[in-house]
Amino acid sequence: MENINVKINGIDVSVPKGSTILEAARIANIEVPTLCFLKDINAIGACRICVVEVQEKRGDALGPKRIVASCVYPVAEGMVISTNSPKVLDSRKKTLQLILSTHEKKCLSCVRSDNCELQKLCYDLGIDDENYYEGSKPEYEIDDSAAHMVRDNNKCILCRRCAAVCQANQGVGVIGANERGFTTNISCAFDQGLGETSCISCGQCIVNCPVGAIYEKDNTAAVLEAIADPDKYVIVQTAPAVRAALGEDFGLPIGTNVEGKMAAALRRLGFDNVFDTDFGADLTIMEEATEFLSRVQNGGKLPMITSCSPGWIKYCEHYFPDMTENLSTCKSPMQMFGAVAKTYYAEKMNIDPKNMVVVAVMPCTAKKFEIGRDDMSAAGVPDVDISITTRELARMIKRAGIKFNELPDEKFDEPLGISTGAAVIFGVTGGVMEAALRTAVWKLTGENADSPIEFKEVRGMEGIKEASYTVNGMEIKLAVVSGTANAEKLLNKVKAGEADYHFIEVMGCPGGCVNGGGQPYQPASVRNFTDIRALRANALYSLDEANAVRKSHENPAIKALYDEYLGEPNSHKAHEILHTSYVKRGLYNNK
Repeated sequence: MENINVKINGIDVSVPKGSTILEAARIANIEVPTLCFLKDINAIGACRICVVEVQEKRGDALGPKRIVASCVYPVAEGMVISTNSPKVLDSRKKTLQLILSTHEKKCLSCVRSDNCELQKLCYDLGIDDENYYEGSKPEYEIDDSAAHMVRDNNKCILCRRCAAVCQANQGVGVIGANERGFTTNISCAFDQGLGETSCISCGQCIVNCPVGAIYEKDNTAAVLEAIADPDKYVIVQTAPAVRAALGEDFGLPIGTNVEGKMAAALRRLGFDNVFDTDFGADLTIMEEATEFLSRVQNGGKLPMITSCSPGWIKYCEHYFPDMTENLSTCKSPMQMFGAVAKTYYAEKMNIDPKNMVVVAVMPCTAKKFEIGRDDMSAAGVPDVDISITTRELARMIKRAGIKFNELPDEKFDEPLGISTGAAVIFGVTGGVMEAALRTAVWKLTGENADSPIEFKEVRGMEGIKEASYTVNGMEIKLAVVSGTANAEKLLNKVKAGEADYHFIEVMGCPGGCVNGGGQPYQPASVRNFTDIRALRANALYSLDEANAVRKSHENPAIKALYDEYLGEPNSHKAHEILHTSYVKRGLYNNK
């Protein structure tokens, strides 16, 4: 690749041709602050925080100094750049002061306090809360119409990152800039509440917002109330992706596995049992792999599409309602776990399901919507009562004064805490497919104990992956998709007859649950230059490799569940407890 030479803050730097000034500065180990910029998603140069001063070469001389937005301005041979001149710093300060003039500065009680990109910029540049520019200040009603989140435009800085992610990554585009000039605001069409739209509850807007304008509904008070109730038996389950990210909220490196400390912290919060959603993932594989083979062998609806991601399910119901028959009827691992806890486990423990509270810790905000879906009450009460995000759990641990990093590593309780390596990789794109293949191939090859374990062709962070395997004379064509915008591309090809698959895995969030909307916040300065998804995924693959049992059908607790209670996968009883149904919502029907 051709390089060009520039000077940044007096240092000669050689950078690839076509680089922006922001990228060139990064190569020179200089961080230029940003607010609106998200790499490959939102490069609009709108916030003006990333401005730098440049002089471009004109013949043998340098032209006049100019202020430009570094995130969109390309470097040129011989360019002289200053990222921290007095003029640049003054420009950034004035921009921040203007943003603060209409910003609700309730920082002490804001969910993003100490983790707010705007707050950090103000601190770095010495901006306090003085009203530098007094005048009219728009006031907006808080929108809490959605099941999973709250929108507070009084804290919005109009960076448009939420709208860009909603459109580019998710292909949904239910939020965007409305009106013009001083009254510009981010909202839904026709001023609808978010809950009235075809929002899929994925939470990608939340995790990419730099401030506290969008946040998940906090259900931690309900959890603590249940724990404090002597008449309630409160159990908790944790999704695989949570253990790969929770440590980030306690200063640990991205991708640190904190499974043991997480289990210890949950016990100290007062839960009666600490279980693992991975048990539900193994159970999902038993049901889903059996369902897939049944469809293939008996002329069922193909391609079969996974049903573990509630954001994807809601997307399918809204945007591809004619393909809901292709969805696996399996509940998600979270819901399967809750259903088993309130039937099989409640009977074993002689607990009335009405007195059992199942709390789920998820990397996903769409789970808050999922727990309220119809056909999710195997015991006549909701399978799962409360779903909280990774971030909410971190807040609970901090508020309880638990010294997370000093906790010993503890194990999950049995039997619903026993799981395999196949289950833990559910948290990353391709993981559900790989786990299903481990069991499906075992079944197709005559229950051969030496059947393959790893199917690396379906791994990786690409938005769309394809693979084909020939097993026992049968060719199985597969596709793995993450991010619903990619799902749209693939499903349109399937509908047009341009693609032919037997089995498709779809995860609503790019990269899968490790990048879910309920995971710890990471600033754009990290998101733009670090593959967070891959680092978190590596933690899950390492757990898989370290597990002595790596196939779901070999889980002894799952075997016992079928022997003692369910009979066999896809039995009538299993369908009553572990399977569900879907709604053809259509684009303009959110009911």
